[in-house]
Amino acid sequence: MTDETQPTERIAKFLSRAGVASRRDAERMIETGRVRVNGKLLDTPAVKVGATDKVEVDGAVVATPDAPRLWRYHKPSGLVTTAKDEKGRATVFDALPPDLPRVMSVGRLDLNSEGLLLLTNDGGIKRRLELPSTGWLRKYRVRIKGTPQESDLDPLRKGIEIDGERFQGMDVRLDRQQGANAWLTIGLREGRNREIRRAMEAIGLTVNRLIRISYGPFRLGELKPGEVEEIKGKVLREQLGLEKGQEVAASTPGPKRRRKAPTRRPPSR
Repeated sequence: MTDETQPTERIAKFLSRAGVASRRDAERMIETGRVRVNGKLLDTPAVKVGATDKVEVDGAVVATPDAPRLWRYHKPSGLVTTAKDEKGRATVFDALPPDLPRVMSVGRLDLNSEGLLLLTNDGGIKRRLELPSTGWLRKYRVRIKGTPQESDLDPLRKGIEIDGERFQGMDVRLDRQQGANAWLTIGLREGRNREIRRAMEAIGLTVNRLIRISYGPFRLGELKPGEVEEIKGKVLREQLGLEKGQEVAASTPGPKRRRKAPTRRPPSR
């Protein structure tokens, strides 16, 4: 399809990095006759493309993917982490600054959870950060109703089974009691759907606030709700072990820019 002397990648990976679709969905698009390369309709995903190839999906030209970039975003409570919501609820993407490029979330935080959410423009980076094999610890500050004792939390540390699903042991620290509530710091490596809330319910405790404070080496820090800050390209390369020659977009020179998301009107009731 292209000059063998230039760097190439499989078409599904190219479409994923360009933010068109996941690799699996890109392969389905090819199977249904929606993708052309240099004017030729593809019937197999076993094709490699390079920078000089013209890739089209549904007749629209797909731009060459930008260099991989990563942002920290302080997700407020009350937003869903999906591109579109069938119930019409506001999403994190509705609330992002308008000058941000098209991005995908790394994992999710549920509607009532808040804190650090990583955003990327690159499908490959997204998958790499989400893989359980990376083993990155995700830490949360968790407020629960009640006055738990250390022994009450031991089942979480050992790992429990909920509805036939086995949860790995969590790092759980009881920080302090504050009136009718207690604050915990919890670390986990799996990141299953509503994992902390479900685990707490299983031992008779109710979560009434959940804040993610770190995802692997990336921390929420002083980022305020709704703010977005790009992670420096050098840091991204070092933490992800990107291959030599795989460029990462440089951060804007000078002081770090923290962009505030536009003011969001509360949903109508």
